[in-house]
Amino acid sequence: MDLDVFVIGGVGIDTIVRVPGLPLPGRETIHVQPVETYVGHTGHGVVLGCQQLGLLAGLADVIGDDAEGRRIRAEYERLGLPLAVALHPSGTRRSVNLVAPDGSRVSLYDGRHPPGMRVDPNLWRGRIERARHVHVSIMDFARRALPDVLAADCTLSTDLHDWDGDNEYHRDFAQCADIVFVSTSQLREKAIDWIFVSGRAKVVVAMAGAEGSYLHVRGEEPVHLPAVEIPNRPVVDTNGAGDAYVAAFLTTWLDGRSYYEAAEAGTIAGAWACGSPGTHTDLITAEQLILLSR
Repeated sequence: MDLDVFVIGGVGIDTIVRVPGLPLPGRETIHVQPVETYVGHTGHGVVLGCQQLGLLAGLADVIGDDAEGRRIRAEYERLGLPLAVALHPSGTRRSVNLVAPDGSRVSLYDGRHPPGMRVDPNLWRGRIERARHVHVSIMDFARRALPDVLAADCTLSTDLHDWDGDNEYHRDFAQCADIVFVSTSQLREKAIDWIFVSGRAKVVVAMAGAEGSYLHVRGEEPVHLPAVEIPNRPVVDTNGAGDAYVAAFLTTWLDGRSYYEAAEAGTIAGAWACGSPGTHTDLITAEQLILLSR
């Protein structure tokens, strides 16, 4: 099946715990609202976000032959989304995300898979060549797909998340991608300059949460896009906001519009995602994005 966006890596199970505040109070027992679990994580958010915006997106990933992995496969079958998986005995990734009343969060991430894990490259080969665009999540196994994406002469994006600019783990992802997304939360000065000097990126988007985002296009001055507030949709949960931004950015850019227009769409989609509890429970649709863009 030909795909608009093929995502490699990044699905798992999120457990959301809504806590009275962060950091947690120093006592033994804290009463919380009902704890919920969701199919989530970064790659899934990009797939689902693109699908909501009218693109055909699919995922390839490594999961476990466990209850969590079976839940993921059932969810993709229910959604009718293409999913290719390799099974590994270490199991399916999961995380526990603590969410405060203002929507801020702390994520306790259980990546599970052993460092250096290798999988059969046929997990992604044959699919890359049939995709308009490939988004590679920063899973360790997925870095081995990077040469295949480059050989296929396919456009490539990645999300470095809270990279500090120094950690070697992220560097080959940053160097190979045409479009790089990164959080400003840990980013050191000059890291974006390093991406442009050392890699092939045409654009770097630095996402800054409540401050909005910064669009860096190669050879141009950076542009700040402030965060937006959506009427009657207050922030309740920031889980998945970055993934929603990425999906809307890619969808808009693949539609032939400018990087700036793509970043505007991402800003709106990220804000929309913050207005619903849980992970990827109510991502913006194409119709909603058009209305809010006017």
